[in-house]
Amino acid sequence: MVDNQRNNSGKITDKAIALNYDMGEDQAPKVVAKGEGEVAKQIIKIAKENGIEIREDADLAEILSAIEIDEFIPLEAYTAVAEILKYIYKKSDKSF
Repeated sequence: MVDNQRNNSGKITDKAIALNYDMGEDQAPKVVAKGEGEVAKQIIKIAKENGIEIREDADLAEILSAIEIDEFIPLEAYTAVAEILKYIYKKSDKSF
């Protein structure tokens, strides 16, 4: 999840939130990394190097950035995250 936004000085900053979801073990997707600026750029770089799908969604990034690392996503994010997971699974030919 990636979001570009302007900070207080008007500069555009990156924001990234990484999710993990193990269908067999987790009750919901979990925030496993998050950051802004240089940390976000590093998260994005690592994701790209590992072939992990990146999705830009400013509204969802804003919701998920308030979640602590290792916490499950909130109920209000389920629909948006489910759409992302559906897209990723369909793209990689995995079935639910």
